[in-house]
Amino acid sequence: MKLTTLAKAVPGPVTIAGYEGNQVTSLCTDSRKVEPGALFFCIPGTRMDAHDFAPQAVEAGASALVVQRKLDLPVPQVVVPDVRLALAYMAAEFYGRPADQLKMVGITGTKGKTTVSFLIKSVLDGAGHKTGLIGTVGSMVGEERIPAQLTTPDPVEIHRLLRRMVDEGIEYVVMEVSAHAMAMRRVDGIFFQVVGFTNFTQDHLDFFGDMDSYLKAKLALIAKERCGHVVYNADDERVNRAIGALDIPHTAIGIRVPSDIHANDIEICERGCGYQLTFSKRFKLDIRLQLAGVFNVYNSMMAAAMCDCLGMTPQQIQSGLERLKGVPGRIELLETETPYRVILDYAHSPDALENILKTVRETCKGRVIALFGCGGDRDHDKRPIMGEIGGRMADHCILTSDNPRSEDPLAILAEIERGIRLTGGSYQVVENRREAIRIALTMARPGDVVVLAGKGHETYQEIKGVKHPFDEKLVVKEILSEMTNEA
Repeated sequence: MKLTTLAKAVPGPVTIAGYEGNQVTSLCTDSRKVEPGALFFCIPGTRMDAHDFAPQAVEAGASALVVQRKLDLPVPQVVVPDVRLALAYMAAEFYGRPADQLKMVGITGTKGKTTVSFLIKSVLDGAGHKTGLIGTVGSMVGEERIPAQLTTPDPVEIHRLLRRMVDEGIEYVVMEVSAHAMAMRRVDGIFFQVVGFTNFTQDHLDFFGDMDSYLKAKLALIAKERCGHVVYNADDERVNRAIGALDIPHTAIGIRVPSDIHANDIEICERGCGYQLTFSKRFKLDIRLQLAGVFNVYNSMMAAAMCDCLGMTPQQIQSGLERLKGVPGRIELLETETPYRVILDYAHSPDALENILKTVRETCKGRVIALFGCGGDRDHDKRPIMGEIGGRMADHCILTSDNPRSEDPLAILAEIERGIRLTGGSYQVVENRREAIRIALTMARPGDVVVLAGKGHETYQEIKGVKHPFDEKLVVKEILSEMTNEA
């Protein structure tokens, strides 16, 4: 594709310095992966500036650069005010604007995005619509799963995926849109038919600094030029206030406060929940979910309301919600054949940990044993908070490593301990996560529930910049096998 064609796709002031007729054969944001003919984007970051790596990109064969300041290099350069913005629009143009040929469905919020996306996909698939998915646990083109590194991929990967989905006859795409994605302009230029805002609680303050900035990033998705309709959780006070102040078509869901779509007669059981779902006095549905917990009542209400906006019938909504058996790493009951339950959950924030422990407590006949840690190089403030929640809500806690990344694992655990000590709750510290899981399984008795929180769907542990294989489903299976052989 011609460089001038790509440059014209970028809104705002754009100039091309040097020969304009170059052909671009690929798009690249990593100088180590540049191939001959690539257009290299010099993205300035908080830790490093890709402008500094432009010489290596040119040496590797880059045909042109996208820059925020002209560089003394012998290749054409597209000079723009914001390289991230340019990347989003150029990626869309390079792949033929695939999002314009799809019905895009976006989900934002601190928690629940993955579960809501799977529920929506279940409804749409059941209604006969071929559906794609982009999110935390990876992407899906129909039923094919593609691993992912980020909740919302970079624009090149997004539009490459969307192009493939168009070519394979996908009609709807359900996408998780993180606050990071909004701050980094990964979805700029994409219009969503409907967006869901699940909830808003503390997370990612290492990146955003404060809750107001975090909320502002999420709300950036909810604008007339970005979406046609928003469904939001009216029981979340901050979300309710924020959406109420916006001039955009909206639908409120809720349990505690008056809302357009609400749930009542809620019953929670060990392997699911039931409730009556009322749609704006238009119709009622008696829902029987195979997902447990009040938070999954909210997730399913969100999915139902969004599918209603997309024109699905009440029968399609009900059958789609009830069909879904589970979501990878989200309150996932492992098949252990033990007299106690082992539950895997991605909970890695204070509110998420409190929700999973509260849900488990409602049906637990014995003790709740909670195993968790906190990620390194992330929000430090939440660590003692999570310790306090664990000490208050579990019968015994095992504090262990999550993804320590570049931090000292023991220093992270010491911060969690500050909170748990205040409760007087029973706990122990076992830095090695595999050994911690073994201890939890060894101490569990009939009727107990072991909650492995923090890793969820992840199949690795990141330590000192290296991702080591660590799939907790396999780890649990291996440890139980070892325990059987030792008996």
